[in-house]
Amino acid sequence: MAQADVLVLGAGMVGVSTALHLRRRGLSVVLVDRRGPGEETSFGNAGVIEGSALFPVSFPRDLRILLRHALKLAPQSNYRLGALPGLMPWIAAYFHASGRPGLERSARDLRPLMVRARHDHRMLAAEAGAQDLLRPTGWVKIYRSEADYASAEAERLLAGELGVACETLDTDGVLGLEPHLRPDFQRGTFWPECDNCSDPGGLVKAYAALFEREGGLFLRGDARTLQRSGSRWRVDCEAGPVLADRTVLCLGPWSMDLFGRFGLRLPFAVKRGYHLHFAPEPGVTLSRAIVDRAGGFCLQSTRYGIRATTGIEFALRDDPPDRRQADMVTPLARRLLPLGAARESEPWLGRRPAFPDSKPVVGAAPGHPGLFLNFGHSHWGLTLGPGTGLLLAQMMTGDTPFTDPAPFAAERFSA
Repeated sequence: MAQADVLVLGAGMVGVSTALHLRRRGLSVVLVDRRGPGEETSFGNAGVIEGSALFPVSFPRDLRILLRHALKLAPQSNYRLGALPGLMPWIAAYFHASGRPGLERSARDLRPLMVRARHDHRMLAAEAGAQDLLRPTGWVKIYRSEADYASAEAERLLAGELGVACETLDTDGVLGLEPHLRPDFQRGTFWPECDNCSDPGGLVKAYAALFEREGGLFLRGDARTLQRSGSRWRVDCEAGPVLADRTVLCLGPWSMDLFGRFGLRLPFAVKRGYHLHFAPEPGVTLSRAIVDRAGGFCLQSTRYGIRATTGIEFALRDDPPDRRQADMVTPLARRLLPLGAARESEPWLGRRPAFPDSKPVVGAAPGHPGLFLNFGHSHWGLTLGPGTGLLLAQMMTGDTPFTDPAPFAAERFSA
C-alpha cells in the first residue's frame, strides 16, 4: 500500500498547483484524478490570466435585463426550469452578493491573489518549458452601446482607486489593437495586466509534468472512495490504495460529492458553460481575448482555433447539455470576427465551481483534522490556481501566508 504525507484530489489547475507547492516544501505528495491533468473544467475556459480582474461575474439587477434572462432571450444565461427549485437558495445568495458592496468586497479580498497571478504563472511556465503557451497581450472588453459602457463605470472607478491599468478606447482604438474585428460595437476598454493562454488544459499538463519531475506522484483513482483509515486518509487508485496523513480536496464541481459524507455545509453550486472552436478565415488573427459584454461571450485564439465561450447556465451539474447559448453566441461571434466552420459538432460543456461571493474556499475543513479545501474559484480557477495553491501550502506547512487567508475560510459562511 502506497503512503504519502499528502493526498491532493483533483488534477485541474488548482489541484496541480497545490500539489506542486506542497512538494516544493519537502512533502511527499500523491495527486489523484480519474482523468489526466487538465481534462475537465480547466480545459474549457477563456484562457486569460486575469491580473486585472476586479468585479466577479454578477447576477443582473436591472428589471428589464432580468426579464430578458427569464424569457431566455439573453445569451449571457440559460437555465433548466427543473433545476431552479434546488438552486434558488444559492441564486438568492448570489443575487445579494452581486450588489455593488458585495462586488467591491470580493474584488478587494481577491486583489492580493490577482496581483501576483501573472508572475506565478510565468514562473511556473518557464520552469515547465511552457512559456510559448502564454502571451502578455492583455484583453479587451467591447461595448455595443453607451448604456452598456456606463453599466461598467463602477468597476472602472475601482480600477482607478486600486491602481489597476485600464484604457478607454473608441472603435478605432480597439481596431488598432485587433484590426480583423468588425466594428460592430461603440467602445472598448483595454486591460493590459492580463496574459492570454493558447491551451489552458495543456498548461495544466505542463505543470503536472513539472510536479512529477520534482518527485511528485500522479495516480488515476476515484476521489469518491476517500475515507478515514484510523488516523490517516485513504483513497483507492488503479494502482492500489494510498494512505496519507492529510488530504486536500481540489475537486472543483465534484467537491460536492464528498460534502455529505464529511458533514460540510457550504453554499456551493455549479455554473455551467460551453465553448466552440472555429477556424479563422484566411489571414485573420486575434492577439488577445475579446469580451463582448452584451453578446455574453468571449473570443480567444487557441491552438484548437478561435474559441468562443458562453456565459452561465443554471442547471444541475450532470444535466444533459443544452446548446441554446452556443447557438445564440455563434452568429454574434461571426458578426464580430470573420470565422470559418465550427471544429466540433457539439459544444464542449464545462462546469464552474462557485460560491455566491465568487471567492474560493482555501484552508482547513471545519471539524475534520487533516482535511483541507481548495476549490470554488468560479470563473477564475485558471488565474488563481497557483496563488491559492501557494497560500494553502504555506498554511499547511506553518509558513507565513503571503496574504490574510481569512476571506477564503469556510467559516465565513457560518459567521
